[in-house]
Amino acid sequence: MIPLRDVIPTRTWPVVTVFVIALNALVFLHEQTLGPHALEAFVREWGLVPVDFAWNRVVTSMFLHGGWAHIGGNMLYLWIFGDNVEDRLGHVRYLVFYLLCGAFAALAQTYSHGQSTIPMIGASGAISGVLGAYIVLFPHSRVLTIVPIVFFIQVLEVPAVVLLGLWFLMQLLSGVGSLGARADVGGVAFWAHVAGFVAGLGLVYVFKQPERQKVEWWDGVR
Repeated sequence: MIPLRDVIPTRTWPVVTVFVIALNALVFLHEQTLGPHALEAFVREWGLVPVDFAWNRVVTSMFLHGGWAHIGGNMLYLWIFGDNVEDRLGHVRYLVFYLLCGAFAALAQTYSHGQSTIPMIGASGAISGVLGAYIVLFPHSRVLTIVPIVFFIQVLEVPAVVLLGLWFLMQLLSGVGSLGARADVGGVAFWAHVAGFVAGLGLVYVFKQPERQKVEWWDGVR
């Protein structure tokens, strides 16, 4: 299933979400200018290698990506769900929340694959936290989604709790399946996704602002 947009409008311009997307895009475009050896060196310098853990790389690794599909999928999810979460948390709180979720995700993946020599890169751990926060803040939201049904493709409004709940279940099952994998084999950091999502579920209660008594964009709608 591929989400296209949600049904919740926002009151504020998502400056942090736009900034994070732009920064990820700029770093990725820089990666595209590098040759194979230079790119490998760049990723090893700024990606997070579990066996050689460094705190500064926890942050820098969140802004590296391994390909067009990798960054495209991550930024799509961040754009659809991040603006609403930022709207409810506030810009500064949202930025801190985003980075903390990414840090929890990186630590969980490092713990689960501590002997791995493969650099971990990508914003998906932090974005998973945004998804967890979205479920808490907007449990009744719906998401316009491309859904393949047998040989046909339908565009349907899917409840956010169903879409994101299924996504989390897939990450959890895949994470369990990845336990015991060889340390020198790369792949998807499923435990980063799981930990980021769980961190988002909890941290959103710390960072969210009091709910507005009057939501202007519903005025006049009966």
